[in-house]
Amino acid sequence: MQLLFIHSDYMEYEAKEKTRVAEPISESRKKERVEEVLVVFIAVEREDEKDVKYMVEKASEEAISVFHKVGAERIVLYPYAHLSSELASPERSIEILRGMEEDLLSRGVEVKRAPFGWYKSFTLRCKGHPLSELSRKIKGREGGGAEAEEVEVEKLSKALEAEEKAESHFFFMDTGGEGGLIRTEDFEFELDKRDNLQKFFVYESEKRRAVDKVPPHVELMKRLEIADYEPSSDPGNLRFYPKGKLIKALLEEYVRNSVAEYGAVEVETPIMYSTRHPSLKDYLERFPARQYSMAGKGGKPDLFLRFSACFGQFLMSKDMSISYKNLPLKIFELASSFRKEKRGELVGLRRLRKFTMPDMHTLCKDMGEALKEFKKQYELCMRVLEGIGFFTKDYEVAIRFTREFYDDDANKGFIDELVRIAGKPVLIEMWDQRFFYFVLKFEFNFVDALGKASALSTVQIDVENAERYGIKYVDANGEEKSPIILHCSPSGAIERCMYALLERAYLEKERGVLPMLPLWLSPTQLRIIPVAERHLEYIEEILPVLNGIRTDVDDREETVSKKIRDAGRDWIPYVAVVGDKEVEKNTLSVTIRGESSKSESKGEQRQKQKVEEMDVFELKNRVGELIKSKPFRELPFSYKLSERARFVGG
Repeated sequence: MQLLFIHSDYMEYEAKEKTRVAEPISESRKKERVEEVLVVFIAVEREDEKDVKYMVEKASEEAISVFHKVGAERIVLYPYAHLSSELASPERSIEILRGMEEDLLSRGVEVKRAPFGWYKSFTLRCKGHPLSELSRKIKGREGGGAEAEEVEVEKLSKALEAEEKAESHFFFMDTGGEGGLIRTEDFEFELDKRDNLQKFFVYESEKRRAVDKVPPHVELMKRLEIADYEPSSDPGNLRFYPKGKLIKALLEEYVRNSVAEYGAVEVETPIMYSTRHPSLKDYLERFPARQYSMAGKGGKPDLFLRFSACFGQFLMSKDMSISYKNLPLKIFELASSFRKEKRGELVGLRRLRKFTMPDMHTLCKDMGEALKEFKKQYELCMRVLEGIGFFTKDYEVAIRFTREFYDDDANKGFIDELVRIAGKPVLIEMWDQRFFYFVLKFEFNFVDALGKASALSTVQIDVENAERYGIKYVDANGEEKSPIILHCSPSGAIERCMYALLERAYLEKERGVLPMLPLWLSPTQLRIIPVAERHLEYIEEILPVLNGIRTDVDDREETVSKKIRDAGRDWIPYVAVVGDKEVEKNTLSVTIRGESSKSESKGEQRQKQKVEEMDVFELKNRVGELIKSKPFRELPFSYKLSERARFVGG
C-alpha cells in the first residue's frame, strides 16, 4: 500500500463524475471541506489483498502516528490510484478503505473518507513545515498468508554493480570552453536563468531515482486519453488509447524519417535472446540495465527480452562483409525494448519496463572517424528534438567521459567544441575508471516539474563490442580490423518524449501560458463548432477542403460555451465557430490557442482569446504550412464527437 500524507490548513473536494467502479454515495458525501486536516492519499495494491485485516491495521497505525506527530485535528482518507501501477481490485480497495475508516473512528479520530471510483476535484493548502509532506509504503507481513509470492532475487550486471559503487566527479563547463572544467562549488548559477541546470546537477549528484510524488503528466496522460496503467500486466507496461497511439506513431515515423535522411539503413532483429550465447552472456555483464529474464527449461532464466537493439545489430554486423569504403556504416532499428526497472522508479510515461527505443549503431574505422561522426550525431540529435518541439532551452546537456579520454589534449578541444555547439553551460561527469563499454557519451536531459531529470537523446563511443562480437572490416591494405561503434538514440525513448511534452505543457501552464502539444502531434488539429444544427450542412460542405488537417466537428447537443470549454480542456490548437454570420459570409471565426494567453483577474485565471475571421482556404493554408514537413495521419476515430466512445471516465 502506498500512502502520501499532507498536513493541510484545509482540504476541499467534490465528486464530479462516476467511473465504472464508483461506490454509491449520498448527495451529502459528494462535497466536503475539512479544516486543520491530515490528508492521507492512498493507493491499495494487489499484494495488499492477501491479508486485508493486517493491512488495515498497519495503515491505520501509520496514519495515527503521523496524525499525532503533526498535531492535526482530523483525517481525510483520499483514494488516489496514481500512487501505484499495481492496484488492487475495486472491491478489495473499498474494503480496506472502509476498514481504515472504521478503525480510525474506533480510536477516537474524526475521519472523512472521500468516495472511491469518482472523478473528483480537490484543493488543499499544505502547511509547509518539515513534516507536512511524508510518504510511506506499507508491506504485507513476511509470509503474507497462503498466497504469498516468492521474493525475486535480482541479479545485477557487473556494470550496474560498478555504477552503484563507482565514484565520479562532477564539473561544469561554460560556453567559452577555453576555461576548461569548472568545479561545481566555483560555478555561479545566475538567478532564474539556470534553475534547471542546478536541479539537474542535484538530481545527478544525489543519484536518487525513486519517485515519491506523482508527476503532473500522469494526470494529463489520463485526462487527455493518451495512456494509462494496465493493471493486468507487469508494472511499467502501459495501455495507449487512440490519441496516444496516434502521437506515438507520428513520433516514430518522424524519427525514422530523420535517421533515413541521415543515411542509416533500417533493419529488424528479434526481441528475445538466449543468455547462453557467449557474446551475449559477456555483454549482459557490461550493459547498465536490469534484464527482463524469462524461464527456460527447468525453470531457469535461459532467455531475456532485449533491453536495446545492440546485440541483434551486432550479431548481424558480425556476419556482414564490410570494407573500409562502407564506413562509417549506420544501422537503425525502432526497437521495442524491455528493462526490469525498480518499482519505485516506475511512473507514468517517464520510466517504463516496456518502451520504444530508436536505436542506431555506426561502425567507424578508428577513433578519429568516431569523433567526427559523434559530433555530427550530436547535431543530429539537436535537430531531431527541435523537430519534435524541444529547443535547447528545454533540456540540459550532460557530457560524460573517462579521465583517460580527457587527458588527451586533442579530446579536451573536442569537448570544448561540443559545449560551444550547445550554446549554454553543461554538466560534466568524469569517471576515474571505465566501468562500461564506452569512453565518451552525451545526453540531452529534460527536467520535469518535480526536479527529476530524464535522458532524451544520447550518443556513446563504444570501444569494446566490435571485438567481443567479432565484427570486422577490411582496410585499404586488405587487413581485418575491429571498428569503433557509436550507439545513438536520436530522440530517446518515444514514450519519454511524450512524457516530456506533457510535463513541459504543465510547466508552461504554471507560467501562465496555455498548455498544448505541438500542432503536428495534436490528435485534433482543428475543431469546428456549429452554433446550431442548421449550420452542420455548411460545415459538411467545407470539410473536403480541409483534407490533410485532422479536423473534427462537435455536433453534440451541448451549449456552444460548453463546447468551447471542452475544446480548451482538450488543448485543441484551432477552434472554429460557425453561425449564421459565418455561413452568410462563407467564413470561419477561428480561435488560435497558441496565440491566446491567460491573465489574472480578481484571483481567477481567464483566457484572452484571439479570434480571427478567415475563409476555409486561408485556414487550410495556414495550418498546412505549419505541418507540411512532418508526418501526417488521419483522425483515429469518427470526426463527429457525438459518435465517439470515451476511453476514460465513460
